[in-house]
Amino acid sequence: MSENEDLQAVEQLNQAYQRITSELSKVIVGQQHVIEELLIALFARGHCLLVGVPGLAKTLLIHTLADTLSLKFNRIQFTPDLMPSDITGTEVIQEDKTSGTRELRFLEGPIFANVILADEINRTPPKTQAALLEAMQEHQVTIGGERRVLEEPFFVLATQNPIEQEGTYPLPEAQLDRFMFNVLVDYPEEEEELEIVRRTTADHSAQVEATLSGDEIHELSQVVRRVPIADHVARYALHLARSTRREKGSVPAFVQDYVSWGAGPRATQYLVLGGKARAILHGRYYVDVEDIRAVAPAVLRHRILTNFNAEAEGITPDVIVQKLIETVPVSHEVATHGGHEEKIFRSADAL
Repeated sequence: MSENEDLQAVEQLNQAYQRITSELSKVIVGQQHVIEELLIALFARGHCLLVGVPGLAKTLLIHTLADTLSLKFNRIQFTPDLMPSDITGTEVIQEDKTSGTRELRFLEGPIFANVILADEINRTPPKTQAALLEAMQEHQVTIGGERRVLEEPFFVLATQNPIEQEGTYPLPEAQLDRFMFNVLVDYPEEEEELEIVRRTTADHSAQVEATLSGDEIHELSQVVRRVPIADHVARYALHLARSTRREKGSVPAFVQDYVSWGAGPRATQYLVLGGKARAILHGRYYVDVEDIRAVAPAVLRHRILTNFNAEAEGITPDVIVQKLIETVPVSHEVATHGGHEEKIFRSADAL
């Protein structure tokens, strides 16, 4: 694409972002940072884990987002007795009444949709949780030895309650790493909560309009991956992720004291992709260091495993990430070149 076409695509994506947030605001009060992080992950083709106490409209937000995007939506309520075939589908024997012959027929499970709400994903055993792994990574499922490709775009948006852990099955690190973002959904502000009460206790229900189709989302996600990123910004994202690994080279003292395991290479990829998507949603066709810093908590908080010292002193992964943002230096090129380098990554594949 030419530069003019790229700039037009940036403007189109920025306008789409404004329309989507406008439609969501008809139903969802506040939670602007949650909405932005969801849309960043959406246009970067990533999956999201939403963590928050019950009653904060996590499910409603995901359902409404699917409605505004004109995508097929399925909700899976994860329970202890849920089986993998309840998610992926199963083969059944079906008889043809006219000929009397029997044949195997595949019945699709709820995974065959564009947006999957995995509600309370930690309520089901690891065997069933693992049924999502292939779908999240490969966008396909294998049933009876046959691979079945999932329709694009495909997103898994999972919810989790951080308080009640009795009878739950924490997601293993390998599956957590498949989620691009771990989004914290917090309590609303006082005025926002008052507005929520007004809306939900009146005889009125807002209707949202579809703004983008699946094909349009796929095209716009291609634009995100073409956004250039300067070498020093990509290297900053790299240093941010590598600074969490206590066993590799020199890291800050607080990482040595409080971190058991740090983030892997996928964190750097998602920092860059998230930075690209955030930049373009804000109408810019280049990535700034602030874009990397803005997405760092959502990318890193579920990829940093703290030790006993951290638990004893109340040091959470979010505290670690914030201290890293404050201490990891930005390279000299930012000051000397204003954030624009000749050497750039124009594709996520270059990472």
